[in-house]
Amino acid sequence: MRTVKLPGAIRCLKANEGLTLPERIEKDTFTGKIKGGGIMLQLLPGKVTVENDVVFGATGKRDLKCDIYRPPVEGKNRPGLLLIHGGAWQSGDRSQLRYYGIQMARVGFVGVSCEYRLSGEAPWPAQIHDVKAALRWMRANADHLGIDPDKICVTGNSAGAHLALMLGCDTEGLEGNGGNPGVSSRCAAVCAIYPPTRVRFRKNVVEDKLLGEAGSDEVAAQASPIQYAKAGFPPTILIHGNADQVVPNNESFNMYHALNQAGVGVELHIFDGAPHAFDVLPDFARQCVQLITLFFDRKVVNPGPVNVPVGA
Repeated sequence: MRTVKLPGAIRCLKANEGLTLPERIEKDTFTGKIKGGGIMLQLLPGKVTVENDVVFGATGKRDLKCDIYRPPVEGKNRPGLLLIHGGAWQSGDRSQLRYYGIQMARVGFVGVSCEYRLSGEAPWPAQIHDVKAALRWMRANADHLGIDPDKICVTGNSAGAHLALMLGCDTEGLEGNGGNPGVSSRCAAVCAIYPPTRVRFRKNVVEDKLLGEAGSDEVAAQASPIQYAKAGFPPTILIHGNADQVVPNNESFNMYHALNQAGVGVELHIFDGAPHAFDVLPDFARQCVQLITLFFDRKVVNPGPVNVPVGA
């Protein structure tokens, strides 16, 4: 394993090496004590229950649907996880994150994989409107889902990672009217896997299609997560490959540095030799699930100071 020596919690991983527990070293958190427990690596016995085609909102023209992944063992006040698929905002569907939904449910999360309007159906900000509607629906239906409304995390890859980061932003005025007005769409933590973090006008055909006819530099800035990197942003884990030719990993590096400078709890994990969409490969996907589980456990499920032994 080759470690990139950069400030903060940045690691470089190889897919053919087993993932061990991160060192848990973060800024200003050394207390000389070891935090016990909290790591959710024990799989729950039994089978994950999947409920497909559940309506969570509406656009005015059609219903918006999601798939729900429930842990094998029933419980209350579990952490929730909203999963958002990628596909350059113009393709893909919620079934793409089935692996993540099942694996995260096996360690105790209730997963909700949502659809959103693609750019061919509606331009920005329809996409953020729809995923915010999904998160509001989760919070409004927390009792039915068996989740803690204060412990809803979000994750996504590629375009879905962009939207996951946007859910972490203070984006007043981008709620939309997809349902459950007045319910908060704030999330507890974010995982973004190879995310575009700065949208550019007239620089990229895919991004121009997202922005639509009303596209401008101002609209592109509104759609850029890095513009919202400031204090108050939820804890964030960024995962990227350093051989990504579609979304260069400097998108994640820039977001990491902006959040770190703002004092946000953030980690960046770089997979050596990994291209775009690397997590479709089993070894990569398995390690991503472990990274996400560890981070969400530490920041949301069992939060507490990050500690190391005295003299370490």
